Amino acid sequence: MPGADELFRLTAPSPPARGPVAGPAAPPAAEHAAEPGADPGADAPAPPSGEVAVPVQAPAAPVPVVRRPTGRQRHDSKITVYVSADELLELERLRLALRAEHGLAVDRGRLVREAVAHMLAEYEARGEHSLLVRRLSDG
Repeated sequence: MPGADELFRLTAPSPPARGPVAGPAAPPAAEHAAEPGADPGADAPAPPSGEVAVPVQAPAAPVPVVRRPTGRQRHDSKITVYVSADELLELERLRLALRAEHGLAVDRGRLVREAVAHMLAEYEARGEHSLLVRRLSDG
């Protein structure tokens, strides 16, 4: 029987990394990270090897993070998402409204990928102040 590593492996090469992945306590724009080997500060612990130390500071204003959804292309990974009948109906209404009002013929998968890209960008920009964290914290 195959193990989890064999079942959940990437089927295509990963896109090139765009910088360090910051945790929820990191500032929204972690673009100006310290150089590897630089002194991260006397009171900051040294990061594990291969990671870059990023000073933590309170976000002044949200910085937009550009994250594009994959759009129309062959996707190598698949997930299954269960939604209620009402959620599915609302998603279908949205799809039809986009078609009727804006001339955008998109499928439900594309709508979900757009929503995921938006959610990830907003979380990267705002971290603990993101709508995602607030909504998940509420319930």
